[in-house]
Amino acid sequence: MEEAILGINGLGRIGKLTLWHHIGRKHFSKIVINTGRKVGNSLKDLAFYIEHDSTYGRLHNYLYGYKHKSVIEKIDESNSTLIIDGIPVKVLTDSRNPKDIGWEREGVKLVVDTTGKFLDPTMPSDAKEGSVRGHLDSGAYKVLVSAPFKIKDKTKEIPEDSITVIMGINEESYDSKKHLIVSGASCTTTCLAHMIKPLLHYFGAERILSISMATVHAITASQQVLDRVPKTDAKDLRKIRSAMNNIILTSTGAAKTLALVLPEMKNIGFIAQSVRVPIITGSLIILVVAFRDEEGNIITGDLINRIYIEASEREKRGYLLFTDDQKVSTDIVGFFGPAAIIEGSETHTRTAMVTLDISKMCSIGAPAVDKLQIPITQAVIYGWYDNELGSYTNMLGDLTVKVAEDLY
Repeated sequence: MEEAILGINGLGRIGKLTLWHHIGRKHFSKIVINTGRKVGNSLKDLAFYIEHDSTYGRLHNYLYGYKHKSVIEKIDESNSTLIIDGIPVKVLTDSRNPKDIGWEREGVKLVVDTTGKFLDPTMPSDAKEGSVRGHLDSGAYKVLVSAPFKIKDKTKEIPEDSITVIMGINEESYDSKKHLIVSGASCTTTCLAHMIKPLLHYFGAERILSISMATVHAITASQQVLDRVPKTDAKDLRKIRSAMNNIILTSTGAAKTLALVLPEMKNIGFIAQSVRVPIITGSLIILVVAFRDEEGNIITGDLINRIYIEASEREKRGYLLFTDDQKVSTDIVGFFGPAAIIEGSETHTRTAMVTLDISKMCSIGAPAVDKLQIPITQAVIYGWYDNELGSYTNMLGDLTVKVAEDLY
């Protein structure tokens, strides 16, 4: 049987935690990391970075509990290799441009690009600044990117060989013979999709008037520790303010990306907003949904919760979790598995009767009735997600294994 080798491009937050995930999972027999530059003074410095994490603790404790000792051994400076919990890992440092990495030499067919730099699948592989397609020229058969696609030329569409996939939402849309570049969307879109899909399944898109969401999101590496001077032509001055002691309003592309995995959303009014707060990880989506029901049925919080309970029971892989516990954000840090954890005790609904003046709406003839009353219900639903390891990296790991199944 052919050896299954995984390539990881970039070793930032998602890159490092993707390595942790697959070291623990043992699906791949070897992992090749490309950092694109020399790291520290020696390979030992990189090994120290891999082993220690300010959010999740030490790798060996994550894998086996607090009594366990280090699982990194046989650090070979001359060959840039090390063994992590029995898995051979090789580190490449020469090239940042994907086309020059040399995945074919390493036997890598599948690459997870976690740099956040190469997100435009329409860019040619030989683009000066680099392109996600460069990985294919470098020998990879498939590429996953750990962020939503961002197409610079707004006149272009996503190519036919590229697709956005969220496990448990639209994985059946992935065609192994057709798709070469796969986006795993974002942590927020992943949680949001699992919160909205059960509602679409139960009510249908035609009964949903509008949806709005706000993610109360932990800080990310793109923010500043201290205030700094704006870059040339900076448009958002909030991004240069200290992330450690500010609540910062920002944007999210979740609305646009969501329609790629749940096409029904194209017909529903949707607003998505984001607020960054000074915690290291653990995020929350506050979802507000407006329903209509011409049959006069009242939508209650108990009904909404029942929908999520039944959806979580149908989802055998644990991607959706319903709980009555009263959680705070640290409770979900490292909570392995769910894309979304519904806080059922905080689900609320309010219904109002909206009166329609039929006489003003009819241009021909007199209507049978002058006025019609329709109940409109607004529901507020809370969904937790560990935006780094427990939720997003786990979901990306499942997607990686799915894509790998047809390669090895």
